[in-house]
Amino acid sequence: MYLTGFADEAAQDLATQIKATKEIGWTRISARGVNGANLHELPQDEFDKVADQLDEAGITIPEFGSLIGNWGKKITSDFDITLAEIERAIPRMQRLGTKLIRIMSFAQEPWGSDQQEEERFRRLREIHARFSDAGLQAIHENCMNWGGFSPDHTLRLVEEVPGLKLVFDTANPVFQLDRSKPEPFPWQDPMEFYQKVKDHVVHIHIKDCTNPPAGETEPAEYTLPGDGQAKVREILKALKDDGYDGGLAIEPHVATVFHATEGEQPDWQQCYDSYVEYGHAMNKLMEELV
Repeated sequence: MYLTGFADEAAQDLATQIKATKEIGWTRISARGVNGANLHELPQDEFDKVADQLDEAGITIPEFGSLIGNWGKKITSDFDITLAEIERAIPRMQRLGTKLIRIMSFAQEPWGSDQQEEERFRRLREIHARFSDAGLQAIHENCMNWGGFSPDHTLRLVEEVPGLKLVFDTANPVFQLDRSKPEPFPWQDPMEFYQKVKDHVVHIHIKDCTNPPAGETEPAEYTLPGDGQAKVREILKALKDDGYDGGLAIEPHVATVFHATEGEQPDWQQCYDSYVEYGHAMNKLMEELV
């Protein structure tokens, strides 16, 4: 297993992201945002500078954390937007030697309403095929999207989209109701989710948090890895026992960068410090596995 992380939670600029990565002792970044834009949305000249800067620093990018089909896009959104994102992402992944790209299955509609499942499957088949034809692998994340409704929904995606692989996020089940079980729907169980889908998992996102308060949808708190309800230690042990040899990407969310209120500016020093602290905590968890 190797360690990487979404370093845009430490800083917006790439130089500081690289600094944080090296301070933790790593050589990989899971690429998502630079200078406030997703890597596949940067102007070409900016992307070229990013690529050169990564080469000079000896930092590799095992994963693109794309916006493709994410929770911010409804299934009724213009699919041409998604196709354009794919066309921008492919050459950039090839330039950086990146093989994995995180995708989702479009935003969840309110439970009980029409989820337009067949349209989701059709779009994901097209998304997967375009990356596959380029020698790249689309990996679906269990987030606030259709596949995140339950492990059974994720398995249905794998069945409907041949060749699709998964990135499993340890914390997302903690604040998602399990729609495969009888009402009143319980919170999903991270270990149960992992055990059900593990045969298709090729990448892991490490987050930890606690269940939302009653009536809320956001976790009560994001925590250091192993301190919340995401069963991070147990899942890491299961990964080792299962012979998993892929990546573990930290996605801390413990600072304000992804959950600041509208108009609130993140405290970037807090973000940097908490990201580095999280990385060191992850290193310690890995040492415990030996």
